[in-house]
Amino acid sequence: MTVAALEVSGLSHSFGSRQALREVGFQIAPGDFTVLLGLNGAGKTTLFALVTRLYHSRQGRIAVFGHDIRRQPSAALAAMGVVFQQPTLDLDLTVDQNLAYHASLHGMAGRRARLRIEEELERVGLADRRGTRVRQLSGGQRRRVELARALVHDPALLLLDEPTVGLDIESRRFLIDHVRHLCRARGLAVLWATHLIDEADDTAKVIVLHQGQVLDQGPVPQVAARAGAATLRATFDQLTGAAR
Repeated sequence: MTVAALEVSGLSHSFGSRQALREVGFQIAPGDFTVLLGLNGAGKTTLFALVTRLYHSRQGRIAVFGHDIRRQPSAALAAMGVVFQQPTLDLDLTVDQNLAYHASLHGMAGRRARLRIEEELERVGLADRRGTRVRQLSGGQRRRVELARALVHDPALLLLDEPTVGLDIESRRFLIDHVRHLCRARGLAVLWATHLIDEADDTAKVIVLHQGQVLDQGPVPQVAARAGAATLRATFDQLTGAAR
């Protein structure tokens, strides 16, 4: 049996008296492009913070390729790449320096690091901007750098939290197409969090998260069929409306 790239079970989390997540559970297999779909405030960012250990999970289990995030954090984190919702590049460093620093954090140096940086920047069309300071790049270019950085250490799981917010149509389309290609070509497992329904097509899997709870999940056509709806938008409206 193939080990799940990401397995979440019974995951709950609270901020004081406010419960942000309630018994969340799902699995993502290698090669899956899974869209975590929810309105702002649904709990998407909290879930990402727990998976990446920015927050400590006390209730439930998170495993990355079988590595429990609490008991084997180093192995779990080494297998994932992350693009956070908020920009995290150092604006005063060059593109190359930002990626080299990330590579060093993962124990990569010398020729290996240089080759991986070159490969990922080539893939996102920014090989000629290696020496450019990040503050001189457009918003779309910065997102491409963040994506390249997340993949430098060759992770098998990629997490992206609202990666297209604030980007123009062309930049959004590039990111979606590039990540979908990585799923097909490299077997990369992806969890793509968004509130934009059009970022999940009929070939994707979807997890509908609303007010901290998973309302349904699975391939888009199956989720729509269970809701008796013709489109994912109608499905989302029906599921979240019933929850309210």
